[in-house]
Amino acid sequence: MRIAIGNDHAGTAYKFAIVEYLKSEGIEVNNYGTNEESSVDYPDFVHPVAKDVDTQNVDFGILICGSGNGVAMTANKYKTVRAGLCWTKEITELTRLHNNANIICIPARFTSSPQALEMVKTFLNTEFEGGRHQNRVNKIPMCV
Repeated sequence: MRIAIGNDHAGTAYKFAIVEYLKSEGIEVNNYGTNEESSVDYPDFVHPVAKDVDTQNVDFGILICGSGNGVAMTANKYKTVRAGLCWTKEITELTRLHNNANIICIPARFTSSPQALEMVKTFLNTEFEGGRHQNRVNKIPMCV
């Protein structure tokens, strides 16, 4: 499995913890995030992750910023990206089960680092349910 990860200054510590976990599981990581805590512009770190997911260069993406909203809005501009904003394990499970999300967006200012790590584990270990949800997912892209 290969994962692309990106973060702004609010998510640097979370990124380090998540990358360490992913590598311990033998998962390849494309790290596009900042390693600093000084202010940066989140789109600069979102676009490479979303492009990797959109072109199927990776299996999934992980994005982290203060609220999670900015990274989600940016990533969802890509045709095949389904980026879900998650702040609990339960929402994370549903975004995979029902929405077939391929990027998890984590709000660093509203979750703890252990909670974020648990959400990543849930995201990667939950399969899309398909069935009635597939028709809905098929209706998401509007770009031609």
